[in-house]
Amino acid sequence: QVQLVESGGGLVQPGGSLRLSCVASGSSFSIYAMGWYRQAPGKQRELVAVISSSGIANYADSVKGRFTISRDNPKNTVYLQMNSLKPEDTAVYYCHAPRGASGYWGQGTQVTVSS
Repeated sequence: QVQLVESGGGLVQPGGSLRLSCVASGSSFSIYAMGWYRQAPGKQRELVAVISSSGIANYADSVKGRFTISRDNPKNTVYLQMNSLKPEDTAVYYCHAPRGASGYWGQGTQVTVSS
């Protein structure tokens, strides 16, 4: 079993920054890709960013140039640095580990961008 614990969400003003963290259990963390997803009220969950086991990242068009995904394998942690936040970034953000058929999800952390 893989357990994921997110932290770092909160309320910020437009243009502000937050860094989300996701700590994963298990010693096999380093061989898997990891991802961040988000879900706004009434919307489908969408992929925000993914990072390969070697640190290669890809992003949704909506966050390119503003968000950075990174990982610290010895700490079993993946981060999402969010800069230049916009109100449309408001959502619950989820960490995802693609192990097994359905993968594993964290509990989510709320990010609210509002003036």
